[in-house]
Amino acid sequence: MVSKPVEVYRGQYLESTHEIHIAVTNDKGELLYYYGDSDRPTFGRSSMKPFQAVPLIETGAAETFNYGKKEISLSCASHSGETIHRSTVLDILERIGLEENALQCGTHIPRDIESYNELIRSGKELTPVFSNCSGKHSGMLATAVKMNEDIETYREISHPVQKRILTAISAVCEFPVEEIGLSVDGCGVPVHQLPIKNIALGFARLASLNNNDFPHRRTLSVIAEAMVSFPEMVGGTDRFDTDLMKVYKGRLVSKAGAEAVQCIGDRETGLGIAIKIEDGGARATSAVAMEVLRQLKIGTEKEFASLEQYVTPPVLNMRKDKIGVIKTNFELKKNK
Repeated sequence: MVSKPVEVYRGQYLESTHEIHIAVTNDKGELLYYYGDSDRPTFGRSSMKPFQAVPLIETGAAETFNYGKKEISLSCASHSGETIHRSTVLDILERIGLEENALQCGTHIPRDIESYNELIRSGKELTPVFSNCSGKHSGMLATAVKMNEDIETYREISHPVQKRILTAISAVCEFPVEEIGLSVDGCGVPVHQLPIKNIALGFARLASLNNNDFPHRRTLSVIAEAMVSFPEMVGGTDRFDTDLMKVYKGRLVSKAGAEAVQCIGDRETGLGIAIKIEDGGARATSAVAMEVLRQLKIGTEKEFASLEQYVTPPVLNMRKDKIGVIKTNFELKKNK
């Protein structure tokens, strides 16, 4: 059998494989390394949240409603629904004068199962604040309130909140507005499709600490600093984004997206990395991301050892016994 870039083993036997696409760029948009199709049209999903937060800051909403780094980080989050996440969202809603029912992100069982169990024991039902996207939605509402815009329709693509986000994504990722594919994300707001190399450019600019001039440079710096200062707000306990940013101590800014998207910006080299697992198999994303970092020589052996559970993720059975492993088997190609 021909080797595949990601191989999933049950015991010693190969059971499944994943195809992948990777783009690595600098903040000028130069493609430096790739694997698969660096032009693949890709919905960045929640990986785009740092760019969706740009208008929150640039309209003055963050300043008006006393957002600190913690709140800005949460606006970029796909959080686990832990107490710290829910209480911060509720605090934001109080600041902007709205109730929880203003959130239009829908509901789902949070990753933090203990929070869900507590809810069941109390006899209460799930509410929108438990949604992993409630931080982003509260930020959108804050912007609408600041700008005196309708809060009932903030999700719609025709709403000024969403128009500003679309314009920001186009500018940061350097891709024409009219060519960005639009559909609906899991939480009900617009989701944006563009080539994976342009998403990588966005993360290069998010992480960039150099003096290159590009759109929204200062705002992106504020967002990146917030994410690395409060990584626990971006994900939560035992989450790859959070653990990666903690272990790298502010060097990396990281954000996952649904359907197996993973994006990372390196604040030391200024590189942006975007990864898409072709079949949407999210179990492969951390292993691929860690292998990309290894090949780019980003990180030390100590840092990799601290993240071993993400380097070679275990395959577990229902008893939580390790019965297999996920391995990577690819080499980045240098763009000529």
